[in-house]
Parts: sequence; C-alpha cells; structure tokens
Amino acid sequence: MSSPPTSTTLLDGALRTQAPEGTPLTRRPSSGRPGAPCVLHQLLLALLCAGYAIGSALGWGSSELALIMGDFGLSAAAGAAAVSCFLYARTRHVRFRPAWLLFGLSSAMAALGNLVWGWYEVVLDRPVPSPSYADLFFLCFAPPAIVGLLVLAARPVTKAGWVCLALDAWLIAGSLITLSWSLALAQAARFDGPSVAHAALTLAYPLLDIALVSMVLVLHFRRSSVNRTAVNTAVGALALTVMCDALFTSPLLHHTYRSGQLLDAGWFAGSLLLAYAPWAAVRRHAPVDDGHARAAHEHLPGHRPGGHPQSKPSAPGGDDGRYPATRPITGSLAALTPYLAAAVCTLGILYNVLNGRSVDRVVLLTGGTVVLALVIRQGIMLLDNIALTQELAQKENHFRSLVQGSSDVIMIAAPSGVLRYVSPAAAGVYGRPAEDLVGTELAHLIHPEDLGCVVHEVRRFLAASPQEEPTTRIECRFRSGDGGTSRPSEAESGGGWLNVESTVSRHHGGLIFNSRDVTERVRLQAQLQHNAEHDPLTDLPNRALFTRRVQQALSGRRSSDRGTALRNTAVLFIDLDGFKAVNDTIGHQAGDELLVQAARRLQEAVRQGDTASRLGGDEFAALIVGDTTRDRSARERHIVELADRLRITLSQPYLIDGNEVRVAASIGVAFAEPGLGAGELLRNADLAMYRAKAGGKGRVELYKPQMQQDVVRKAELATRLRAALHDGEFALLHQPVVRLEDGRVSSVTAHARWRSSQGVLFTPAEFLRVAEDGDRTAELSRWTLERAVEQAADRSAGGLNVPVLVRLSARRLLDRSLPPGSVEALLTRYGLPSGSLVVELSDIEPDVPPDELERRLSALHRLGVRIALDGFGGGRVAMTALRRLPVDVLKLDRALVEGVVESTRLHKITSGLLRIAGDLGLPSVAEGVDLPEQVVALRAMGCTHGQGMAFSGPLDEYRLRRALGRGQFTVPHGPAEPAFAGGATGVYTGGVPAVLGGGTLGGTPLGGGATLRSHNETPVPPT
Repeated sequence: MSSPPTSTTLLDGALRTQAPEGTPLTRRPSSGRPGAPCVLHQLLLALLCAGYAIGSALGWGSSELALIMGDFGLSAAAGAAAVSCFLYARTRHVRFRPAWLLFGLSSAMAALGNLVWGWYEVVLDRPVPSPSYADLFFLCFAPPAIVGLLVLAARPVTKAGWVCLALDAWLIAGSLITLSWSLALAQAARFDGPSVAHAALTLAYPLLDIALVSMVLVLHFRRSSVNRTAVNTAVGALALTVMCDALFTSPLLHHTYRSGQLLDAGWFAGSLLLAYAPWAAVRRHAPVDDGHARAAHEHLPGHRPGGHPQSKPSAPGGDDGRYPATRPITGSLAALTPYLAAAVCTLGILYNVLNGRSVDRVVLLTGGTVVLALVIRQGIMLLDNIALTQELAQKENHFRSLVQGSSDVIMIAAPSGVLRYVSPAAAGVYGRPAEDLVGTELAHLIHPEDLGCVVHEVRRFLAASPQEEPTTRIECRFRSGDGGTSRPSEAESGGGWLNVESTVSRHHGGLIFNSRDVTERVRLQAQLQHNAEHDPLTDLPNRALFTRRVQQALSGRRSSDRGTALRNTAVLFIDLDGFKAVNDTIGHQAGDELLVQAARRLQEAVRQGDTASRLGGDEFAALIVGDTTRDRSARERHIVELADRLRITLSQPYLIDGNEVRVAASIGVAFAEPGLGAGELLRNADLAMYRAKAGGKGRVELYKPQMQQDVVRKAELATRLRAALHDGEFALLHQPVVRLEDGRVSSVTAHARWRSSQGVLFTPAEFLRVAEDGDRTAELSRWTLERAVEQAADRSAGGLNVPVLVRLSARRLLDRSLPPGSVEALLTRYGLPSGSLVVELSDIEPDVPPDELERRLSALHRLGVRIALDGFGGGRVAMTALRRLPVDVLKLDRALVEGVVESTRLHKITSGLLRIAGDLGLPSVAEGVDLPEQVVALRAMGCTHGQGMAFSGPLDEYRLRRALGRGQFTVPHGPAEPAFAGGATGVYTGGVPAVLGGGTLGGTPLGGGATLRSHNETPVPPT
C-alpha cells in the first residue's frame, strides 16, 4: 500500500524549506537598527582618512602646514590609537588585555617618534639627524606590536604545534629577507654611509618590518575566533603601517621623502584604524556573538553553563554556520604557506643569478635555512597526518561498530525525502534489509494518518534556529516488513505497522532519523491507561471515566439541540441490596462472581451509546444519553421503565457454583438540568437511590429537589448537634415509671432534650434521627449515660433512691466507644448503689452478633445492672432476645399500647404477651400510656407498670425531686372488663374519671386541664 503522491510532495517540501547550508538561522535586527551608530563611526573614520589623503596629495597648500600635518598630525593619530587601546584594556570583561596594552605601547612609540621628528623639522627648522631619538622610538614600534600579535594568535596545544608556529614564522621571514636582500638590503649592508650606526639603522627598519609582516601573516592563518572583527581591524592597521614603512625604506622613496606627502596618509589611516579596532567588536558584533554563542552552547554535551560564551572557536573564515558549504579560503592559503615561502626565496636567488651577480652568502644561508625549515615542517605535518589518519580510521571503525551494533535504526534522508543511508539494524526492527530501504521515499513508510503530523513537525523544526533547537522528537507508525504480519508483535500492532520514536537532527541539507521500536511501550501505556479508567474486576468504566463521560455528555452537545438532549440525559445509580450477606455467607469469591455477572447484565441492558460503570463495591451506574424527544414526561416514563426493567434483570437469580443466589437492586434516577455539573448529577442520582433503599429496597426512585433540601437540612442539623454537645445545650429529663397497682414511682426513664441557642426546641423525633445516622451517636450516648448516673447518684445521696432507665441500642453496647469497663467505672466514680441502673436495650438488628451481645449483657448483669428489653411483642427479634439474653424487665411495644383500647385483636395480643411476662416472673412496663382508659385496660390484663402522659411527662430535676418527694400518682380505676361496640373496636365505659394532662399527683392535677400532647412534642420545662 503506497501513500498518496501528495504526501511525498509534502515531506519533500518540508525538507527543502530549510535554509541554505552554512547560513545561520537568526532573527533580523529590529526596526531600531542597533548597527546604525557603528556605520556612522566607520563613515566618520573614512572621511578623516580621505580628507588627510586629499590634503597630502595637494600639499596642504603650504610647505609649513605640510610639515605640521606630516609630523604632528601623525603624532596625534598615533597618540589617539595609544589612548584608545589603553582605555579599552581598562574596561571589564576584556579578552587578551595584554595584546591591547602592547598595541597601545607600540602606538605611543610611534607618536613619540613623530613628535621628535616634528620638533626638528617644525620647531628647530632643521633636518632630522640620522640617527636620532626619533629613530629610537620608531624602532621600538615593532617589538610591542610583534608580541601583541603573538598574544592574539591561537596557541598550539602540542609541542609540534609550537614548532610549526616557529617554522611558519621563519619561512615567511626568511623568504622576505632573501627577496629583500637580493633587491636592496645587500647594497645597504655595504658600509658606504656616513657611519656604522647609519648602516645598521638602514638595515634595522626593513628587518623589523619583515618580522612584523611575518607575524601579521602568521596571525592571519592562526588568529583566535574571539573578537574577530577587532583582531582583523588591528591586523589591517598594522599591515598598512608596515607597507608604508616598506615604501619609506625603499631606495625609490627613501631619499625623496618629505613630511606631509601622500605616504603619510597611509600611516595616518593605520593609526586611526588601530584606534578604532578595539571598539569595533563591541559596537557591532558583541551582542550578536554573545547570543549566538549562548544558544549554541546550551545544547553541547559536557559544556558548563558558567563558561565564557565565546570560548568555542569558530570555523576558519568567520563562518559561524553549523554546516559550512565549502572549505574556507584561509585554510587553503595556510596549507600553501610553506610552498609560497619557498617560491619567494627561490625568486630572490634567481634575481641574483639572472642579473649576472654571484649569489650572496646571506641569501644562500637564509635560503638554506628556509629549505631546511620547509623539510622539517613537512616531516612534522606528515607525521601529524599519519596520526590523524590512524585516529580517523579508529574513530570511523568505532562509529561503524556502534551503528551496526545498535538496536536503533539510523536513517539519513536527502532533501528530496529519499533515504540515502539506513543502518543494518533495520533488518531486525523493520523486518526488511537496509539495502531495500535505501532509495525509498520516507513518506511511503509512514502511516498515512500520521504523515500530516510528521510533516508539520519537520517544517516547524527546520524553521527553528539550529542553536536553539538542535534536535526534535517524532513518534509515528512505521511500515514493518513488506506490509504483512511476519511477527506476532506486528500482527498485534495492527497490520504491519510499528510504533516508532525518532530523534531527528539536521545533516547537510537533509535529516538524520535515529529511530527505535516503541510498540511494546505504546501497548503498555494503552493498557495502563485502560486499567486506570476501568474496574479491574468487571472491566467496566470506573468512577473517574464515568464522571468524565457524564461531563462530556453534559457539555458536548450542539447548541441547536443541546437544551432538549441535555434534559433527556439521565444517570442511573444502582445498589445491590443484600450483597453484604452474600459475602458473609458464601464468601467473597462468590461475591466477586456475582458482581461480574451483574456487570454483564447491566452492560447488555444499556444501549450502544450509553455507558455502564462500576463505581465501587456493589454500586453501579449507567449513563443514558439523551435524545431530541420534546415530551419530557414521555422521556421520564421511558427512563423509569428502563430502570425498572434493569431492576428486574439484576434481581433475577444468579447461578454461582451450582447454587442460586438472589439479591435485589435499588435504583435512583436523576435527569440532567442546565448548569448542573457531572458531580452534582451523580449526587442527585445517589440521593434518589438512598431514598429507594429507605423506602423498602428493591425499588426505583426518581430524584426530586426536596431530597437535596432534606439532606442539607439534616447536615445543618447534624453540624448544630455537634456544637450543642460541646456547648452544653442538652438537658436530661426524666419520666416516672408508675406501678399500676398503687401509683407509686418505681423508676424513672432518662430522656435527652435539646433547646438550641436560638431558642428552637427540637423534639426527640427530630434530633435523635440525626444522631442515629451521624458520627455523634456514640458521644450523645456516652453523655446521656454519664449524666443519668451522676444525677441518680445525687438523688440517692439525698434519700431518693429510684432506679434510672437509660436507653442504649444493641449496636452501641458492642461499639468500641463504650468499652466493657466504662459502666463499672461510672458506677464506682459516682457511687451509685447496685441495682439503681437499668439498661433499656433497643434496636436489636439482625446483623448484631447474638453471642457477643449475650456476653456483654451478662457482664453488666454481674455488676448489678438490670436489663430491660424494649419493643417486646414488636417482632421476631424481640422474642429471640427474650429466649437468649438475661432480661429483667419487659417493655411493651408502643404500637400495642396505642391500640389496646380500640382494637380487639391488639387487646388479645397484648393480653397474651403480658401472660408470658407473668409466667416468666418478669415485671412489664407499658410505654406511651397517655389515656386513662389505657391504664385501666393494661392493669386489667396484668401489666405491672406504666409510663406516659396519663401520669406525667418528662420532668426536669427540680420537678422530679418534688414528685418523688410526694411518693405516688393517682391511678384511674374502672370496670375490670371492657365493653366493645361492634366487636372489632370499642371503648371502655363507666366509672373512669377523665385525667387530662397526665393524671394527678396527690390529688393535684399535673396538666391543669390542658390538652394532651404527643410524647414526641413534649416541651422542655424551664430550668
């Protein structure tokens, strides 16, 4: 399968968009044009030199002005060069400071020489003697300049390099001496002058000039890359000065020279160029070079960030590009230097021979040393070349071994996109020999779906600067083999395509791809991603992925139908009722199998575009994506019907290990609304599910806003309840338990009441429901128990020894928050007599371990604590508890007491239960006795004690002590047998006084004739 032609064109175009070789990709200067001041300075320098040259050519208009400009003008120019070099050497961060100091010293010597020359010609108005102090200063010009050039030259790193440097200098100097001696110096060396000093001075000038020229040429081939513009300018200035010196010492001009002539313009220009040289790099190239060097060094391995940004030498010729296109011209001239020097030396000898003169001994000696230096240098270079060739061959073999032995595939692509080189590792990675891949277009090997991204990244990479981004990384699918699936891994990766990661770098107009097979890594990442978003047991989406898909469903709709489709989107929150019992009875492995089967049923029940998820434990969820149905009620009916079918499906028996296991499903349904987030939608469905469980389980409940309001109110109440426990807003009231035979108080029952700081009275039905569901249940129970024991002990110390009943749930008795020794510690701490505490056992749930409960109650029984069983006759649990637990008192279920007067059936059931209590020898207590008729009926059936508004409501400590001090309550009397009307229901008749408001105590009405209140709405009396 070949890619379309356009793909090849795209990749070819991307490779061809890079800049020409050797051209650095740098940004153009901004509109501010920072190079403008530099151009202005150069223009000013050129105007000064041109003006001086024109003046010299015209003779300055007068001989006197010519002398002044030829002497003091040159002195001023040389002095300016000295001051400029000295000032630059004093600035911070200057490289080669000694060189510029030496150049400044050399210029100072020239300035002093010209100053002395002008003193003789202008001030004294006489010829300059020979020799003079001016000659001394002029001769001192060359040595500092020569040493400064040596400082600027690139220092060799080996001894052979130093030898070659000396040989190169002598080759140039010797050849120039040979030629100069043959032309003119031989005649000057003959003693035909006025004195020996004059002859020596005549030879000193050209010899020093030859030495300076030699160093200029050597420096041109070996100059440092640092401050190249400044160095080039300084070298040019010295070269111009030497050339003018050579013309001055030549026989043609030496005897005809006068100050102020055109030759002075060369010296003047040389001094001004030297004055300008140190500042040229600072003004023109320093910012660019610094940024360029910094960008280049950021990607060099092993480079320390603290290094100088210009420490890396540039390529010869001043080309800072990464890929120089041609060999620098200076490198070629440096290689030809020995041969050029030998040629110059040969010309000097031939000049003497052709003129018919015998060869001078100086020429022969100098030429011989030049030839010897050339032979020695060539021998050193030959040895160096042999060593370099061996090192290159060793590195090439090492590189070839690394490339051939590497598991990565190295490919070089030409600008046309054709592969020019492929390493042998391609056979093992791509399943094709490297020879078959060479010449193939790269676009044909990349997956068509990934080709666009690859081309975009290649174009972006080639447009970036090589210094800022030397490499890039590309990941794509690459063709494996001939397109077939020759290996299992290839078949799994999808039809002969491998996931390949490539590091791409530039290479002579093309690209180098260093590629490696990352198919296993990509597959592992995909698997890890799948595991992170799916449940490991059922393989359904987990909570994170489900929440994300809900969010996508809420926000990913088109604006045209978003409103309708959004409102039709629904979330089903599902909980399996009875799943915990499955784990407890037949094991967790069976529970896991049940979850797997339930997940399969859920996934099969939803549509293709919907999402089924396991949120955790036995909780599942389903996202039903909305449609454009306009009828909201019809859509709700459809979703509720779907949820009900799903409930029936999940409630079907599960076959696990050959056994049928049954669980039910409670489902909450919530619809999306505008502005509702994914988390809020899941919360609404969760609230609806809990309402379904609270309503009897195995049901479907639709979310209503009232559910959220109830939760908020309950949470607020729970928060206030926590604060009330710490702020002391709870009060403990006691309701008397009266013996129905004579009305005496046999015990009192402790009740907690809460009056908030805002003055709101919360009845037990309100705050106890919050306490039972909240985290403060244990704290409230501990407070009630401790406060009841404390007040009972105080009453006992005052002579009112009446037992107190404290209600505790069976789960609370077994909770760690109430350890076994805590009750004994309370009794000991407050000194409550034995038998004065009665624990009223309530809420015995089926999952409470009966053995542990029996041991706990037996331990309390041994402490003298009596046990009262609450809710007797209310269900199977109470009868089971009566059979196993050490019970001392039976309390009738409130529902039996409320209907005992009106219902014949309840009358008979209550009568039977009371006979059981009598047969067991246990006292019985009727709770919720609010009417006198109930008192008469219960006493007639054999009930021993009663508690309710017929006698007294809950009392604070002050009223309780007053009631206990009076001793007893008035008990209503009436006929022993009831007279029912109609059989099923009836009323007691005859002889029963109306006791409203709680009966009487010692003949005094307690309620003052007030209307009876429900026991759930008893107000808290003032304390």
